[in-house]
Amino acid sequence: MCPVPGPRLRLSGGRNGCEGRVELYNGEGSWGTVCDDMWDLRDAQVVCRQLGCGQAVAAPGSARFGLGSGRIFLDDVQCRGDEPSLQMCRHRGWGVHNCGHVEDASVICAESDSNLSLMLVNGRNRCGGHVEVHYQGSWGTVYGDSWDLREAQVTCSQLGCGRAVSTPGNANFSQGSGEILFTLCTCKGTESHLWDCQHGTWSSHNCGHHEDVSVICSDPFAPSLRLADGDDQCSGRVELYHNGSWGTVCDDAWELADAKVVCRSLGCGEALQALSEARFGQGSGRDILLDNVACTGVESSLEQCSQRGLGTHDCYHKEDAGIICEDTHLFHFL
Repeated sequence: MCPVPGPRLRLSGGRNGCEGRVELYNGEGSWGTVCDDMWDLRDAQVVCRQLGCGQAVAAPGSARFGLGSGRIFLDDVQCRGDEPSLQMCRHRGWGVHNCGHVEDASVICAESDSNLSLMLVNGRNRCGGHVEVHYQGSWGTVYGDSWDLREAQVTCSQLGCGRAVSTPGNANFSQGSGEILFTLCTCKGTESHLWDCQHGTWSSHNCGHHEDVSVICSDPFAPSLRLADGDDQCSGRVELYHNGSWGTVCDDAWELADAKVVCRSLGCGEALQALSEARFGQGSGRDILLDNVACTGVESSLEQCSQRGLGTHDCYHKEDAGIICEDTHLFHFL
């Protein structure tokens, strides 16, 4: 079963994809902004790295790149600067804020002097998905007739996502929309940017979106989710993968709304129980990555929920959180 993709990130209103107003996509058809309360360069650094835009140069507030529209998704964001995504930073919770769009947060990244930027779309995290390039003010997909691990390696390296693992073709992560901007011929595998490889004329092609190229990287830093030591993949101790290893979630404030988000993320149906006190055993030797998780139940991923910040906790593994989803065998617990 495939997990539901988490929110996408973009910068709007700037000269290119590496500067502008910070916007998140909720996976349900809507983009929203981030409030500038407590917004600083550490938060901007996470955004710039997530977008493959180099170092953060500035973290402007007060709607520097214009007022956004729609909802405000995050407020009181407090990153350390090394988190793999903005949603993994400490914040008030998805959609919880006391702001207006005059407080929309922005970033300016080092790569903003370039008209080009890169991201992967519709994967389980930022290090997998179909390839999109930002060129002359818009995002579009990439076609590559000889796309293989050399081209994929350039993509993964540019995004800071480790080594290339595979190159699923035929729009494996769903077809893109809009223009096909980039026809790639071949890479040596050592280029710094995908557009440094041999390629055709921009926006010139005879392809369809069913030929969009995709990449899966080894992804040593982007978080993913699993349930451990349960009867099957839909029950067990909640664990997140971060920085090369799996870690657990503390059961402080853990309840059914939190379990609901995990079950939905894993494609396991509705949540039946939110279990505490290491019901599925202690995750000994692992880091405790999240504490005081407080979901409303409508979030598309656990990192969207309010929490203390990645790796910040006052717990022991005897407090590891677990869940049981409806798509599991319950006989052991009945």
